Amino acid sequence: MKFIYYNLLVLLVVLTSFSKASKPDDPIPEHETFKIHSKQVEEERTINVWTPANYKTNADSLPVMYMADGGVQEDFPHLANTLAKLIQENKIKPLILVGIENTQRRRDLTGFTEVAKDKEIAPVVGGSEKFRAFIKEELFPEINKRYRVTTKKSIIGESLAGLFVVETFLLTPDLFDHYIAFDPSLWWNNHYLVRTTEKHLTHFSKREKRFGLRAPIQKAFHNIPMTWQKSSRKKNSQP
Repeated sequence: MKFIYYNLLVLLVVLTSFSKASKPDDPIPEHETFKIHSKQVEEERTINVWTPANYKTNADSLPVMYMADGGVQEDFPHLANTLAKLIQENKIKPLILVGIENTQRRRDLTGFTEVAKDKEIAPVVGGSEKFRAFIKEELFPEINKRYRVTTKKSIIGESLAGLFVVETFLLTPDLFDHYIAFDPSLWWNNHYLVRTTEKHLTHFSKREKRFGLRAPIQKAFHNIPMTWQKSSRKKNSQP
């Protein structure tokens, strides 16, 4: 039970800290960068990896947090600096941050859509399935090979990246253990994920998951947490 409460606290702390701090002036923290050629998305991708201060001085294996918008000119410096501060203040346990730098953001972070207006935002959209396959089949093994990691993984994202987090949570919940979404673009495909939440949860993973959601207008998708709560209660009532 302590483990459950701790992880709920971690989600709340990260959600609050990440959203309150200002982003533009964040210094680029010390980190490692490597490139990986992906067969799934058919291009070379740049990966930025931040490790906590004591990673090189001990032999501990750490959980990993993955993020889209993970370039050094994107949200990677802000989140890495936020995590460093939280770890230093003993508000969260040490972890590794893996940032995936964007190439075609709107392609990678959106699912299919039947709405013509959605298709106007970029030359190509609807590539989230391939992007997810890249993370699972190519990036996970590379990180496991290069770093001392545990099996615990989380993902964080904002706006379209938040949409990708929610979609991944509903479609492939076993890919990560913890999901954090800021202001997800749930309007995509006429609120498809909102409308089909209950359907997805009917066949949801039996493994324990944690989901954190922060949005400016909770009313826009207030049915989502209600549905998840309802589903969780049903599962908890089973023997």
